[in-house]
Amino acid sequence: MMKLEGALYPWRFRVVLGLLAIMIGAISWRIVDLHVIDHDFLKAHGDARSVRHIPIPAHRGLITDRNGEPLAVSTPVTTLWANPKDLMGLRDQWPRIAEVLGLDPKAFAQRIELNANREFMYLERGLTPEQGQAILAHKLPGVYGIEEFRRFYPAGEVTAHMVGFTDVDDRGREGVELSFDEWLAGVPGKRQVLKDRRGRLIKDVQVARNAKPGKTLALSVDLRLQYLAHRELRNALVENGAKAGSLVIVDVKTGEVLAMANQPTYNPNNRRSLQPAAMRNRAMIDVFEPGSTVKPFSMSAALESGRWKPTDTVDVYPGTLQIGRYTIRDVSRATGALDLTGILIKSSNVGISKIAFDIGAESIYRVMQQVGLGQDTGLGFPGERVGNLPNHRKWPKAETATLAYGYGLSVTAIQLAHAYSVIANNGKSVPLSLTRTDNQVEGVQVIDEQVAKTLQGMLQQVVEAPGGVFRAQVPGYHVSGKSGTARKASVGSKGYTQNAYRSLFAGFAPSTNPRIAMVVVIDEPSKAGYFGGLVSAPVFGKVMAGALRLMNIAPDNLPTEEQQTANAATGKGGRI
Repeated sequence: MMKLEGALYPWRFRVVLGLLAIMIGAISWRIVDLHVIDHDFLKAHGDARSVRHIPIPAHRGLITDRNGEPLAVSTPVTTLWANPKDLMGLRDQWPRIAEVLGLDPKAFAQRIELNANREFMYLERGLTPEQGQAILAHKLPGVYGIEEFRRFYPAGEVTAHMVGFTDVDDRGREGVELSFDEWLAGVPGKRQVLKDRRGRLIKDVQVARNAKPGKTLALSVDLRLQYLAHRELRNALVENGAKAGSLVIVDVKTGEVLAMANQPTYNPNNRRSLQPAAMRNRAMIDVFEPGSTVKPFSMSAALESGRWKPTDTVDVYPGTLQIGRYTIRDVSRATGALDLTGILIKSSNVGISKIAFDIGAESIYRVMQQVGLGQDTGLGFPGERVGNLPNHRKWPKAETATLAYGYGLSVTAIQLAHAYSVIANNGKSVPLSLTRTDNQVEGVQVIDEQVAKTLQGMLQQVVEAPGGVFRAQVPGYHVSGKSGTARKASVGSKGYTQNAYRSLFAGFAPSTNPRIAMVVVIDEPSKAGYFGGLVSAPVFGKVMAGALRLMNIAPDNLPTEEQQTANAATGKGGRI
């Protein structure tokens, strides 16, 4: 019967044989295709089930001072993590794991249950390699370790405000760490490994991509000067019962910020009890009315106008000047005629106001703008304030006077230091820099050179003349500068806070060839007094004396042989 059916329908048999042949051919072709032609397909699927890429951490770039002293370094640490899904099946091991990790068993169990649907959970971060290896040596089930880097700041609180800090993921969060984050951050690498279905390492295959460390950043700050500024500023706050303070040192020729100290400060290596107010880089963030420290710029406008010469005099009698309901007063109570240098020495508000009325507020505004007061410094520091330099279409008399002696505008300590560096640099404005500058910097002439040199001599008399700010003097050096005292504006209301002042001193040295400009701001001194010449000038003198010697700047005010002989004869000695 079977033979008969095959004979009757031979085409069916042939069709079946043909289909079988086609299937066998297709299977054979697929086998050849997968193993010879398209072998990457099977390899990719196999790798997807067993090959993993483990990140290779890249350490962050080193931050140094201008001389190569480390300010921020990255140290290797071990981070422990677990897969909660795996741990859910190992409940009997939880107490042992918690014990080895030094965790509370109940809290540890709650964390696992809370993350039961996840495949990753941090256990401990930032352990030293020794601590991490000691725990991993117990071979706890479901507990793994990865290498990371943690930032360490050798100078601690001394450079905290300038350098800033990173977060737990090694990303910049404050200061230079934030503003130069892209430069400092490294690029992580990848290591290819084989793992089984439980995630256990079978074989370390190869490095797929090498880690690229971050770049080194050399700041302009000199750590020696920074320590000096930090110490003297801290001592001044204690001696004067002050609330806060800032001190900035700028290289006159290059615009480099050589030191920037603020009080109060904080330790970036231990931020557990950190107070937010201590994090403020007050030299760049706090704005204030600069008071009498801007009188030299008003004087510059007068000299550049051609209407005034240093020998010209102004009658400041009787020490007050009435403008409508507003009375301008001189604290020094000087009477009679004062020449331009005398106005600066006596810090006469009446004298500088009369000069301002003669030359107009526009010329004073122009000089202040050109030297950078109330302007962007270009430093790009996180949170830096610009301040405010008012400009009126028509300047009333009261606003003209207040601008001339430092009220009605707001500046930062770094702006004021930059402005004084312009006078010290013979009228040339050089851009400020927080990083070391190795090439010569070209300045822009914003004050007439001869006027700037005249101001240098006038400000030298402010410090050295009888009745001047003698507390700012530096033995062996000629020093130029100007003190200032400004009332603090009320927060949230108009007017000024009662009995709240900022004491200021700004200057540069050596006067014959200026190299360093410095500004000292003491906020709310409450003990011996509050005048800038009494509170801030001594800090300026101490720091300037140390800075000039540390930078090996030659003295320009050594006593002559005749003076030494006279001093020896009178028993005063020739000590400098």
